[in-house]
Amino acid sequence: MSIFESPAFEDHEGVHAFFDPAAGLRCFIAIHSTARGPAAGGCRMWPYPSDQAALDDALRLSRAMSYKNAVADIDLGGGKAVIIGDSGRHKTPALFEAFGRAVDGLRGRYWGAEDVGVSPADLAHAAKHTRYIAGLEGHPAASGDPSPLTAEGVFRGLKHCVETALGKDLADGTVAVQGVGQVGGHLADKLAAAGAKLIITDVNPDALEAVARRTGAEVVSPSKIFDADAEVFAPCALGGPVSRETLPRLKAKVIAGGANNQLADPAVGRAVFERGITYAPDFVINGGGIINVAAEIRALERGEAYDPAWVEGKIARMIETLAEVLARSSSEERPTHEIALEIAKARIAAAHR
Repeated sequence: MSIFESPAFEDHEGVHAFFDPAAGLRCFIAIHSTARGPAAGGCRMWPYPSDQAALDDALRLSRAMSYKNAVADIDLGGGKAVIIGDSGRHKTPALFEAFGRAVDGLRGRYWGAEDVGVSPADLAHAAKHTRYIAGLEGHPAASGDPSPLTAEGVFRGLKHCVETALGKDLADGTVAVQGVGQVGGHLADKLAAAGAKLIITDVNPDALEAVARRTGAEVVSPSKIFDADAEVFAPCALGGPVSRETLPRLKAKVIAGGANNQLADPAVGRAVFERGITYAPDFVINGGGIINVAAEIRALERGEAYDPAWVEGKIARMIETLAEVLARSSSEERPTHEIALEIAKARIAAAHR
């Protein structure tokens, strides 16, 4: 199958491969759409089993960013970068400097930020060679680490789902959090502060222990999180956790988390709906981080300071959009992900016109 025939390709404007053997860089940057503005999305570093797996992930994530940015109503398109490598063993300043040169070669069509396996400290090296990096400190427009804002949006969306779909307060429920890294860890803290009981898992034992210690969460193995006795399943790790195999195991009545591409395929989304589970589409509720990044890009382009009030307004509007999606799903008897996708595609199409 050629790249153009891949289901993940879906009208991408460009896919770029970068290779710097001296620095150890093997990287894809996918640009799905620049209709609403320059493509923006995080840079992920992961030990992909093959180049094809890395490319497929870049395509899926880039497309999801287009939809996320459109639903969040920010003036950015969708893009994503993936670096092939183990973030625990292969990170070097030279690698990220090479990544910065790659980003700069796209001449502003793509803005990068942190994602899984990549920290703001890593991107500081990239920023030595390009101005198209966001999420850094040290200047008036700086937005900082976007993870806490992603977690804030997910928390508000999850809370809304519990209150409207289950008719109960978070303090009376249990949430199973899959992945307690940068986003999942912040989400767990917010849920614990709200009184929710937590069941958590992660492949990183240090992160798992730290979050469990400060939140009192029950710890289970990654394979057991789908069997957790919880009202809410919050995926905050890699994509595709809700699949034909895992869905029958879920006891949850709400799925709301920070991971991208939570549904293994669209057919699973319909199965979720038919089982009576309320699904908060990932690209609707996990947009807090990219809103934060958009505020930084906006401030940089205007020569202004970072505006937290603008960010708060966009996150509040994002939760209003979630409420609209859930209400339409109920009245139209259709899966939430289909409705959210229609909203996103309509906004992108309007920008094209």
